[in-house]
Amino acid sequence: MSTPPRDIEIRDESIRLGQLLKLAGVADTGGEARELVQEGAVRVNGAVETRRGRQLRDGDVVDALGERLRVIV
Repeated sequence: MSTPPRDIEIRDESIRLGQLLKLAGVADTGGEARELVQEGAVRVNGAVETRRGRQLRDGDVVDALGERLRVIV
């Protein structure tokens, strides 16, 4: 049984992956977010994502450091 995602509401239609990690408190800084992504520690919709600038939209699910986040517009 998987953990239900924590909804993260954004103001615009999309948000970059690095920004989402900071907004959700998974990463404290942009540098920390970059390291997580470069290390392959972040999944977007089940697939490893290595682009910190990946645009996320409504309904996308991000898994990082044991957290599951869902983008909500």
